[in-house]
Amino acid sequence: MQRLNIFRTQHPKFQAFLGSVTQGAIREGTIIEIKVTDPDGGEYISNMKLTSDDIETVEILKNIRE
Repeated sequence: MQRLNIFRTQHPKFQAFLGSVTQGAIREGTIIEIKVTDPDGGEYISNMKLTSDDIETVEILKNIRE
């Protein structure tokens, strides 16, 4: 939990972003895309389309962190 609090302190905009997204964008059919750029400029991109099972998992994870 301490490590999570450090992460939240170091990246406050990320937590706010996740809060905004979970207020309405997380529903079946939503596409989540993740892009990672390493220090050398290499890019890694992936996406997934959310299913009803994914939504259930998100709800479980939301309850764990509370």
